[in-house]
Amino acid sequence: MKIRFFFGILRQSSQKPYAKTSNIGYVAYMPLPPSLTPEQRAAALEKAAQARKARAELKEKLKMGQITLASLLERASTDELVGKMKVISVLESLPGIGKVKARKLMDEIGVAETRRLQGLGSNQKERLIQETSKS
Repeated sequence: MKIRFFFGILRQSSQKPYAKTSNIGYVAYMPLPPSLTPEQRAAALEKAAQARKARAELKEKLKMGQITLASLLERASTDELVGKMKVISVLESLPGIGKVKARKLMDEIGVAETRRLQGLGSNQKERLIQETSKS
């Protein structure tokens, strides 16, 4: 059995390193994710459900005014659960800020819609706190 080196991955010679796609050209195969046992899959699903519930509780506290945006942004650097929350969903949870205002605010500050709290820079955090305290 011959082993070839292709795109930084060792492959057996029986595996094709690329696939023909119509008239466009060739595309490299993507590796499959690791297969999980049913127990591992159930544990991962439970962990994801707990994380979603915790994020929903944080957004509810933010909406009720029990926590501030500033304190949430501080926690984002140390708490992975908070850091993985999307900025747009956090802004929409603030009282008085809906979907339109949140997107407009993010455009003004220069934050992408897909950005998460842990990915914000210090200037972006300061601007978010300033702009949200005005409204």
